[in-house]
Amino acid sequence: MVVKKKPAKKVSKSVKAKAKATEEKENEGGASLDDAFADSEDVEYGKPKPKKAKKAGKEELEDEIDDIEDKFEAPNMPSDYEIKASKSISTLKKGSKLKIDGKEYEVDAHFVLIDHGTTKEMAVEIFDPATDKDYQLRYFHDQVENTLQFYELQEILYVKRAFKKIEW
Repeated sequence: MVVKKKPAKKVSKSVKAKAKATEEKENEGGASLDDAFADSEDVEYGKPKPKKAKKAGKEELEDEIDDIEDKFEAPNMPSDYEIKASKSISTLKKGSKLKIDGKEYEVDAHFVLIDHGTTKEMAVEIFDPATDKDYQLRYFHDQVENTLQFYELQEILYVKRAFKKIEW
């Protein structure tokens, strides 16, 4: 019986070159760190990077904002105040003057902050011309006497402030 031998496949030069290059890259760095420091007992490896904190949910962010607001709000803030209005609050516009606890402020803008459908939460942006500090009056348009609140802008957050008397 005659057995024919199959001729060996020829491997192209480019395949041989790629295999050789891959082998050289693996050996290029020399010994691994574990092999290089196998005999040393006092080797300290770097600490792993800290894991990124999980993004906070909407409720967690709201709780954090509430905590910050509570920290900055005046303690035992009285909710009773006196209003002396010469005209409707809706007629206040840019340039109008008003006084809060005897200090005069100027209106910068008057707008709807949030439209709740049945009622509108309004904001009157005011500033102190002497110090150029920004403040805000907030109220619900259908319950001005009961819902009027005074805020001071600190950095990027409006912080609630107590007041006793307001007039315009």
